[in-house]
Amino acid sequence: MVEKKRGLGRGLSALMADVNNDTSASQGDQPSRRAEHHVPIENIAPNPDQPRRNFDKDKLQDLADSIREKGIIQPLIVRPDPDDADRFQIVAGERRWRAAQIAQLHEVPVLIREFDDTEVLEVAIIENIQRADLNPVEEAAGYRQLIERFGHTQDHLAKALGKSRSHIANQMRLLNLPKDVIDYLEKDQLSAGHARALITSDDPSALARIVVTKGLSVRDTEKLVKKGPDTKTPKPSARQPTEKDADTVALEGDLSANLGMKVTVNHDTGQESGQISIRYTSLDELDELCRKLTL
Repeated sequence: MVEKKRGLGRGLSALMADVNNDTSASQGDQPSRRAEHHVPIENIAPNPDQPRRNFDKDKLQDLADSIREKGIIQPLIVRPDPDDADRFQIVAGERRWRAAQIAQLHEVPVLIREFDDTEVLEVAIIENIQRADLNPVEEAAGYRQLIERFGHTQDHLAKALGKSRSHIANQMRLLNLPKDVIDYLEKDQLSAGHARALITSDDPSALARIVVTKGLSVRDTEKLVKKGPDTKTPKPSARQPTEKDADTVALEGDLSANLGMKVTVNHDTGQESGQISIRYTSLDELDELCRKLTL
C-alpha cells in the first residue's frame, strides 16, 4: 500500500501561530513577548535547511546595536536539535541570533516548539517571504526543497503560501539558468524580472553580461532577448514578424511557465488559426513534454 503524501504540516494557521506573532513586529516595535526559557547562545544552531543564505552585514550591525541597548525584544523560536538532545535548532529568528553574537550576548530568550523537518522548512520559507527577505534564488530553492524533499505540488504550495501557481513556477524556473546568471541574481545585479526575460534566450549568460554592464531595464532586456546578443548581425528571416499583442505574449508566458520550456504562439493575423512551437533543450525535457502531452 502506497503511503499517502501528507499535507503541509499541521495546517498553516496552527503551524504559524507563534511565527506570525514573532514576525509581526521588528526589533523594538512591540512589547516583549514572554520567553519560556533563556538558553546559552552556544547551545543554539541555525537550521541547515534554512533557505536564506545571505545576511546583510550593515543591517545585522544595526540590529546588534539595538540588541546591545534594549536586549532581544522578540524571543527566538527553536526546537530540540534532532541530533543532540542538549542543543536547540532555530526555527525562526536567525537574524537575531547572529546579531546577538555580534552584541556579545551570552544567552538569548527562546520559545521551544516541537516541529518536524517539514514544518521547520515551511516556517523558515514563510517567515522570510512575509518579510520579503529572500532573494529570488533563495525563494526558488525553498520551493524546490518543499516539492522535491517533501512531495508537495505547486498547486498545494500556491494555496498554502498565498502565492499564484504561475509565480511559484516562474520562480523555480530561475534555477534552470546558468550559474553565472544565478550569481548575478544572488548579488542583486539582476532582478527576477531580468532573469525571467533571460530564461527564453538561447544564450542567457552572454545577454546577462550585457544587461549588467549596460545597466539595462527589464523592458530593454526583453528587447535584447528578441534581438540576440549580436544586434549588428541579426539572424536572417524570411519576413519581418508582426508585433504580438499583449494577450498573445501573456499566453506564451503562461504556457512557458507551466511547461518549463520556451513556448511561441504565432497567430495568423485576421484568422482563427496559427501555430504553437515548443523548444526543448535536452532529451529529458522532450521526454517530460511527451509525458505531459499523453496524460
